[in-house]
Amino acid sequence: MLLFAPNELVNLECRTALTPASVRKLKGLGIEVRIEAGLGGAADFPDELFLAEGAEKIGRDEGLKSADLVFCVNPLASDEIRMMKRGAMLIGFLEPFHVHLEDGEAPVDTPAKARMDAMLEAGITGVSVEMMPRTTLAQKMDAISSQANLAGYVAVVLAAERLNKIFPMMMTPSGTISPAKVFVIGVGVAGLQAIATAKRLGARVTAFDTREEALEQAESLGAKALRIDLGETGSTDQGYAKELTPEQLEIQRAAQGKVCAESDVVICTAKLFGRKAPLLVKADVVASMAHGSIIVDLAAETGGNVEGVVAGKEVVTGNGVRIIGHAKLENFVPRDASGMFANNLSNFIEHFWDKETSSFKHDDEDPILKGAVLTRDGKFVNEHPAFKK
Repeated sequence: MLLFAPNELVNLECRTALTPASVRKLKGLGIEVRIEAGLGGAADFPDELFLAEGAEKIGRDEGLKSADLVFCVNPLASDEIRMMKRGAMLIGFLEPFHVHLEDGEAPVDTPAKARMDAMLEAGITGVSVEMMPRTTLAQKMDAISSQANLAGYVAVVLAAERLNKIFPMMMTPSGTISPAKVFVIGVGVAGLQAIATAKRLGARVTAFDTREEALEQAESLGAKALRIDLGETGSTDQGYAKELTPEQLEIQRAAQGKVCAESDVVICTAKLFGRKAPLLVKADVVASMAHGSIIVDLAAETGGNVEGVVAGKEVVTGNGVRIIGHAKLENFVPRDASGMFANNLSNFIEHFWDKETSSFKHDDEDPILKGAVLTRDGKFVNEHPAFKK
């Protein structure tokens, strides 16, 4: 079986779906590994390290046409998907949902639909790691969580570097410096890592989430939990926070606004799977924050949690608040981000690998495959409710 990993062509993408360590693991399964020249350059993995583990360099088109397995970070273009041979497997962030930033609904001619059509026409088995079930068995394959962990860490490091004061309390001969106040909105994987990192740096941390179990986790890391009575909330069956009603959002915004005004750093991590991000921090709240305060919005790509955020950029408001909207913060630490992502993909292959036949064993009833596989044999096979809208 042949596996190919092409270079990432998305602007500013530094990660790779394959590392020298994962080449070694996949070679141990009996898979022949091919790479496009320069595959890991942006993550400090020179070609020589891949070749030393037994990988072979090959041209992009030839690699796509001959491979049984293709690893990618970002989805391939539709014309490249059509190059792949029938029955091949494409695995990575395939972005099956398109977020329309005005109303949250996807128009029929989106790039996501074009890619899906290409996979159907080419008979490709498309495995979208975004759709991986959040179960104990699938944890080692959960790329969303592995990348969110790093994004939460980077958010705090960026904020600490941009902030005009230090994070920890410091007692000096000239007086005591109070610790920075950090407010984390959304206590999922990224939020928990942001809390842990800010606490390690000595900040005083407050956290909010609509889920009580998430607030308890935040408290276990030393954060102060902000509890807001929103009525009935909870989690989806995948562990994500449920979408709030407009009335609940207004109550949440008002209570959060008071904490934001007192904070040096606000980190927003609230995303809705396949939907536009909820607006949690409006312009009036930003205007109430002190000059030099920092806001990091991890949801900037899907509309943002903060009014005024610009995806991919840092902007400074009229009152001197810096809003950081960089996409995919894990790209700031591409070596570790690539290592974790490549492990997720190779773990997926290993889990379903049949050593006797040296092939991927596909079971239509397996819960992991039922969750993650989008297309197979020219048919759309995913039963996620979002695709039925």
